Amino acid sequence: MNSVAQSVFALTALTEKGWERDVLVQIDATGQIISVEAGSRALGDSHRTAILLPAQANLHSHTFQRAMAGLSEARSPAGRDSFWTWREIMYRFLDILDPDDIEAIAAFAFVEMLESGYSSVAEFHYVHHQPGGTPYTSLAELSERIGAAAKATGIGLTLLPVAYAQGGVDGRALAGGQLRFGNDVERFSRLAEGAEKAARATGPDAGFGVAPHSIRAVNERDLLELERRFPTMPFHIHIAEQLPELEEVQAAYGQRSMSWLLDHLPVNERWVLIHSTHMTPEETLRVAASRAVVGLCPLTEASLGDGIFDGVRYLGAGGRFGTGSDSNIRISPSEELRQLEYSQRLRDVSRVTLSVDSKSNGRTLYDTALAGGMQALGRNAGSLVTGKWADMVALDADDASILGLAGDRLLDGWIFAGDRHAVTDVWSAGRHVVHSGRHHARDAIFATYKARLASILERV
Repeated sequence: MNSVAQSVFALTALTEKGWERDVLVQIDATGQIISVEAGSRALGDSHRTAILLPAQANLHSHTFQRAMAGLSEARSPAGRDSFWTWREIMYRFLDILDPDDIEAIAAFAFVEMLESGYSSVAEFHYVHHQPGGTPYTSLAELSERIGAAAKATGIGLTLLPVAYAQGGVDGRALAGGQLRFGNDVERFSRLAEGAEKAARATGPDAGFGVAPHSIRAVNERDLLELERRFPTMPFHIHIAEQLPELEEVQAAYGQRSMSWLLDHLPVNERWVLIHSTHMTPEETLRVAASRAVVGLCPLTEASLGDGIFDGVRYLGAGGRFGTGSDSNIRISPSEELRQLEYSQRLRDVSRVTLSVDSKSNGRTLYDTALAGGMQALGRNAGSLVTGKWADMVALDADDASILGLAGDRLLDGWIFAGDRHAVTDVWSAGRHVVHSGRHHARDAIFATYKARLASILERV
């Protein structure tokens, strides 16, 4: 057995056995948990905390969009705004970003993720080339920048380079900001090799997968080829997010997006279906039975006016989900879960909609998102168990959202009344990156972000 490198003692911890008291977690030098013992005492050098939980994984992020906060809230001259008008703003914005901008924004977004209680992230990374589409000297230059940001912050990274080849289901050419995304399958495969090296360099816990952007952006032939070339790793795709998308796919393929995907690709537990907002009841049940994970981003989906996911039917059928911060204009795992539950309440004029067993609502949401998030990242974490990566978050027992609460009510309080301010400490694969609510490198990373953002806003 590896020797103990650090230990954490919690008055209360959520372990695989449930809520336990006086829990000592011992961690080896690689960042894996060696032992979890309840009814213990703190060792002399133990870090002491009040409440310890397994930390969530952020299964869907576009970090560069963090710097767009506040830039897309004015009504357009055309009138009714939508995801599609927002997308045009986003394309213009990304077209001014250089590699230094992208690395600085990613690093600060990763700091905010860690401070909010995420331990790890799947970065759905689709900006690959220079403005206009010319590749950088290193084809994976911008993937390397994401890797550098992850290494600097200590977040657990699963890097997902995105395949993007066409401007729509009709095969039209890429244009405008999309030119920075484009690769055919052969060039994408070469890019993916470099991206995987960049991811693996961040730490022993790093993960890697691939992400065909959507049915709009990758045709059937290339989707099948990508699935063949990358047969074992996480496989993420945007799907059924917007009604015009469904209409476009229906017109071209004669089926709705999700039905077409389920009928033509081997969707299984390595697949992550991002958004999945607009599904029929039959599609919802088929996805639940596939053992794939649905990637929900409720704060971004609300911001973009996507619609409301059918969570009650999906969880009732045993469906798997995790949450992601997507556009990153607001980063908080507790608030993502709250928004998910509240969207169901508003639609159904009901309360406590997603609790499908004897657990409280908060506990059901937290446990399900934990399992789904780690499955989506291909990450060996998500519970305080020997052999798992030590991905942990500590909460302040004196935070007003959880003050005086115990057991599952702690999660109910944090999710439905709290936010990142309740977080005191975060470990990612044993890396103790957040202390007393602040990332250890926050000041330097924020200073770089602030300088880059000032330059970006001069160019917008």
